[in-house]
Amino acid sequence: MSDLSPTDAAKHAAARKAVSYIEDGMKVGLGTGSTAAFMVKCLGERVRNEGLKITGVATSTRTADLAASEGINVVTLDDAKWLNLTIDGADEYDGNLNLIKGGGGALLMEKIVATASDRMIVIADLSKQVETLGAFPLPVEVIPFGWQTTKALIEETLINLDVMGRETSRRMNNDEPFLTDQGNYILDLNLKRIGNARRLSLVLNQVPGVVENGLFIDIADVVIIGMGDGSVETRDITDGSVTHDDAPEPGDDNVFAGIADS
Repeated sequence: MSDLSPTDAAKHAAARKAVSYIEDGMKVGLGTGSTAAFMVKCLGERVRNEGLKITGVATSTRTADLAASEGINVVTLDDAKWLNLTIDGADEYDGNLNLIKGGGGALLMEKIVATASDRMIVIADLSKQVETLGAFPLPVEVIPFGWQTTKALIEETLINLDVMGRETSRRMNNDEPFLTDQGNYILDLNLKRIGNARRLSLVLNQVPGVVENGLFIDIADVVIIGMGDGSVETRDITDGSVTHDDAPEPGDDNVFAGIADS
């Protein structure tokens, strides 16, 4: 890991620990984003080196492509039906393991896959930990038809909710609107602080045109926090346990180079 930055070393450490939860024969949800890319690489290494046989369900086309290149068997959620475990990153998490996700634009598939799993493990570094959600813009996926009306309705709805900011913008990809894998738009809500995430999530999903929002409430079970030195802390919300693992001995980790921007 000597060629990784401290941030990427932390992501790799969390990913490496997370894939140790995966057992032969499991059906596993594969998250999206730079931290999840490390996880897919770690899982691919286990598949090749240990002969681990698992079935993966990807939360985006880019994760599906990466998993296939790693030799991981990828199927649809309809084929898998139910999953033993989902491993994914987060843009923010609080002390109760409530999350903001969707910085990569895959929040809809990520939430569907996570809720179709017995357990969800979040992999992150300490920079993603917050006391109160909301510093990271909350992504909301909306259909393109009438999106400006949907945006106006959301902004009107926010007036009556416990948030600190109400600035809303459509996510762009250079000069074009960003499109999700389902062909929808993403509205990013700069709320700064979310006083009641559960209520906000319920209210947003009642606005016509909204497909889903990036608040993951009572979905995650475990957070694995990677450190820049390669050590990890694991917090299990179900039993309240906190465990620590030291950094591994130096080894050949160069297979993970170059995926931080995946």
